[in-house]
Amino acid sequence: MTSAATTSPLDVLHDVFGYEEFRGTQAAVVDQVVGGGDAVVLMPTGGGKSLCYQIPSLVRAGTGIVISPLIALMADQVAALDNLGVRAAYLNSSLDFEEAQNVENALLAGELDLLYLAPERLVLPRTMQLLERAQVALFAIDEAHCVSQWGHDFRSDYLGLGVLAERFPTVPRIALTATATPATHAELTERLHLENAEHFVASFDRPNITYRIEPKASARSQLMSFISTEHPGDSGIVYCLSRRGVDQLAEALAARGVTALPYHAGLPSEVRAENQARFLREDGIVMVATIAFGMGIDKPDVRFVAHLDLPRSVEGYYQETGRAGRDGLPADAWMVYGLGDVVSQRRLIESGEGDLAFRRRAMSHLDSMLALCETVDCRRVQLLRYFDEESEPCGNCDTCITPPVTWDATVAVQKLLSAVIRLDRERGQRFGSGQVIDVLRGNDNERSRSADHASLSVWGVGSDLSEAEWKTVIRQVLARGLLESHGDYGVLVVGEEAGPVLRGETEISLRVDPKRTGSKKTGAKRRGGSEVALDPAEASLFEALRAWRGEQAKEQGVPAYVVFPDATLYGIVEAKPSTIDELGQISGVGLKKLDRYGPAVLEVIGAEAG
Repeated sequence: MTSAATTSPLDVLHDVFGYEEFRGTQAAVVDQVVGGGDAVVLMPTGGGKSLCYQIPSLVRAGTGIVISPLIALMADQVAALDNLGVRAAYLNSSLDFEEAQNVENALLAGELDLLYLAPERLVLPRTMQLLERAQVALFAIDEAHCVSQWGHDFRSDYLGLGVLAERFPTVPRIALTATATPATHAELTERLHLENAEHFVASFDRPNITYRIEPKASARSQLMSFISTEHPGDSGIVYCLSRRGVDQLAEALAARGVTALPYHAGLPSEVRAENQARFLREDGIVMVATIAFGMGIDKPDVRFVAHLDLPRSVEGYYQETGRAGRDGLPADAWMVYGLGDVVSQRRLIESGEGDLAFRRRAMSHLDSMLALCETVDCRRVQLLRYFDEESEPCGNCDTCITPPVTWDATVAVQKLLSAVIRLDRERGQRFGSGQVIDVLRGNDNERSRSADHASLSVWGVGSDLSEAEWKTVIRQVLARGLLESHGDYGVLVVGEEAGPVLRGETEISLRVDPKRTGSKKTGAKRRGGSEVALDPAEASLFEALRAWRGEQAKEQGVPAYVVFPDATLYGIVEAKPSTIDELGQISGVGLKKLDRYGPAVLEVIGAEAG
């Protein structure tokens, strides 16, 4: 494909990518960049950010330079573009000298439409000199939130990218991210010198994702039940806080028949690379990972993202859950959350590196995450509000589907706060939640006897609530800041906001944790928010197409979605085209794919029909 400005963006969208029309703000972003203007683009995962720089790179003269931190994924990104007939390459440390030289020569000869570079390579003097000799169509800075120290995924290599404004003042630049709070948005704009850029902020809503947060009881068995009843054989990601937790959970899932692989920074690089490649290229793999995994994972058919530990921020949670359902089909963002998560996260912040301002910012991020977990209102409304977007209740999160039951917990909270105060003032002792609950419930144990806790006025005043119910109360009170947990042992201390509650000036309403009734069973898969009910013949055709796609992907050494994503296969099953022209009308089937795969797809359809 040529990069000469002889084709309209809409023609490229149709002929190369196989789509009839732009979505949302895509057309406006493309027009801005094609016209030579700068742009800052905030668009959710699955919203089509890549088209916003790929299409201008194909319309404008020269080569589009894409700055991405994802060295391990560049080969698959280039393979996907090659499948579309786009001339793409990458320069990173995985290439030997001769391979890198060939790419540089192709760039200088004008034989590339897109070139992917890591930020640390871009700012090298040799790379800058190379780009100054080439014809550059644009600079696309992907994952632009990485430049922000306010964000959850800061990378110091991004700080040098502001030099592009000085070295290439006439080349349009586009910065893109799937997540940015107002503070992150402002900082990336300043650091990348994009103050004069047009800003495009799409809705952060991902309506195909169902958000669910459950009380943590036995996290491992809860997860196993969720996978086995709702997502058997599906691709998914499970996030854990520690490397040890990742390894143990991956082994446990594998022992239960789930194809699960670990991913964390403590594994040898070759193991991480192999596990990531299997996740991308095979169906039905569950990746158990720390947050080291996932950014830029362009796998459209991830059907669930699960969290077994509390994320550190809403921004991180949104970014991680956004890796589910990129194809627009239904997906689940599922999490279990308990009292221990609150205590451990606060302890990590207290003991972590960074100055006081950093710790306060981290605590503020955590408070917002806790508010999302404890809300009795629509989770999607709360989530979007964090990004300054107002919305109506969604009807597709757990609090909408089954509204939480609340109760007047004012007296219970007063008893809890009083017990913490009495233990501190009258005994000079501070305890974690376990002993405080024992005092409230009047549980006789060695610690209580040795400290004569039974003589306290608060001894047994909370016997009307079970241990589990008190844990729920403490979790929610900690989340509200009425109590604080300190030190390695998570001792409880009354918070600054407790006074009005103790004086009876403020009433406290808490949510009742729902009883576990087992996971829901899923029926037919949905597409674009609606059910895709496949009759037996259609289901057979879908599986036949998946099998054919798998063979093609294996033969080419690329992920299956590079051939066709599930959403396109559903479109083929629904339309049952009998001619090449009819197949070419299906979303996601561009001219190159039509020419390359069309006859074989029609053959599969014919075989199933016959």
